[in-house]
Amino acid sequence: MNDVLGIINLHENEKLLKEITRNRPLAAVPFGGRFRLIDFVLSNMVNSGMQHVGIVAKSKYRALMDHIRSGKEWDLARKRNGLFILPPPDHVHYSNSIYKGDLENFHNHLDSIKKSQQRYVLIAGSHTICNIDYNDAFQFHLNKKADITIMYKKELPDKEKSFSMATVLNVDEEGRVIDMEVKADKTDCGNICMEIFFIAKELLVKIVEDCVARGEFDFIKEGIIKNLTRYKVFGYGYNGYMAKINSIQAYYRANMSLLNPEVWIELFNKMGPIYTKVKDTPPTTYRENASVKNSMIANGCVIEGTVENSILFRNVIVRKGAHIKNSILMQKCEIWPDVMLENVICDKDVKITQGKRLIGDPNYVMVIEKGMVV
Repeated sequence: MNDVLGIINLHENEKLLKEITRNRPLAAVPFGGRFRLIDFVLSNMVNSGMQHVGIVAKSKYRALMDHIRSGKEWDLARKRNGLFILPPPDHVHYSNSIYKGDLENFHNHLDSIKKSQQRYVLIAGSHTICNIDYNDAFQFHLNKKADITIMYKKELPDKEKSFSMATVLNVDEEGRVIDMEVKADKTDCGNICMEIFFIAKELLVKIVEDCVARGEFDFIKEGIIKNLTRYKVFGYGYNGYMAKINSIQAYYRANMSLLNPEVWIELFNKMGPIYTKVKDTPPTTYRENASVKNSMIANGCVIEGTVENSILFRNVIVRKGAHIKNSILMQKCEIWPDVMLENVICDKDVKITQGKRLIGDPNYVMVIEKGMVV
């Protein structure tokens, strides 16, 4: 796929994730013990053979820059092509400014897109978690002579699994998309759009220029849905594991699913490795009274208490007598003695002082924001 330019579009709905995206973009949210959400789409692109990847940033992207740095971990620190950042317009940085949509950002960086040597573009977001080789979908795009190919996952009805703000596709027998609907309410079945698109570079430039000229700035609603009858839009079905991180509950559920060995193997080993920023921290220390069951513990932790069905990121400290159950603790959290946490998400640098009991509901987890002391 050397002829495909990768664009990671960070125009993502963060309204239902504001507790963990207040100071960072969704792409930089920690996931699975030692990863960030953007690691998955970046790794998928690299594992598929793509060598030129751009990130269309929206706002608050300092944490993202600190994580990806030069792109070395993904083999994208190159003299030619490699990784590049497309920052948001200057006015987006001001609190009273109005962000019109992702096509505004695309339009501001059309010169960079036009200068790329690749003839095709793969556009994907960071909020779709999967481990996929894009080559089959790209070959499908070429074979169908499609103008646009949209990847989707067919979901069967599931009371415990739903997608907020999901885009649902209606596909005919030949695979052509005949209708698309953006649903604001929860959707638990149907052809869920993965928001991964293949498109020729020239057509992308045309769509961006035409939409912006008409005052339209939403790529999915105005760039694709309004053009379903104008262009040949096909859907490519994906059968592997997928999670969409578009709410706190979805984030919690996706992390907890990693405790299932089958999900973990498919997400991290089946198609290719998931790369991330390397940090040289020592192995986790388990003290005499430590008890750990069915949990993922990253390196650098110190465990003196009980950890059950939980995910702990790097450098977490769990003191003697503390009990962590069905919870997610991000980097450098410190849990003091005799604390009880259940169904809780603790963001980075959270401290829970001695004897506190914090118990959330499995369907409405409690979130402790970054740096708080309870």
